[in-house]
Amino acid sequence: MPFDSQAAREEMVRSFGAEIRDERVLDAFSRVPRERFVPPQLERHAYEDRALPISGGQTISQPLMVAIMTQALRLTGSEKVLEIGTGSGYQAAILSLLAREVISVERLPELVETARNKLLALGYHNVRVEQAGEALGWPQDAPYDAIIVTAGAPDVPRSLVDQLAPGGRMVVPVGGRRLQQLVRVTKADHGVTMERLCECRFVPLIAADEGWPDYELAQNGAQPAA
Repeated sequence: MPFDSQAAREEMVRSFGAEIRDERVLDAFSRVPRERFVPPQLERHAYEDRALPISGGQTISQPLMVAIMTQALRLTGSEKVLEIGTGSGYQAAILSLLAREVISVERLPELVETARNKLLALGYHNVRVEQAGEALGWPQDAPYDAIIVTAGAPDVPRSLVDQLAPGGRMVVPVGGRRLQQLVRVTKADHGVTMERLCECRFVPLIAADEGWPDYELAQNGAQPAA
């Protein structure tokens, strides 16, 4: 039987249930073809609620977690958003429908090229994919109204908080290498507030000062961040 991607996408959105109430978020998920962001042999599994492998030893996160993180940013459409960890480009595609501008940084050159080409081919023209540099994030275009981090950090990265505009929100997994808490950070004039949203499991964030160094990942058999 031919794969009906539209029907599978609609079923995925229905499966979000009460956890995702933002109608703009639901609409974005109903419009982005997730099957185009997974390897061809996995297209039939694209709308299952689980992470799937992509190239470079990375994964595309489970749809519900992507939706939870996206909703937590509270986007209205006027924001400039920074994504840490482009991976397949799926999260960036979702964000492109919800924000004015998206800048996504990725450390693996092969994923930078693949995601950049894919997003362009699919018409997501307000997304820019950049090769990550030594500094965490993309400070040269700061400040950002929202930042989303798709890899687990040992603590909330101070350098990313500094890249937030006043009133900006950041969603980041914080904790150990294999299990984290999803945290929403809000930057205000009087300081920073943090809310724990749910338990999650992401690959580690690789960064010299505010993430997990490469040698620790190799020693513990963990995969690099996407």
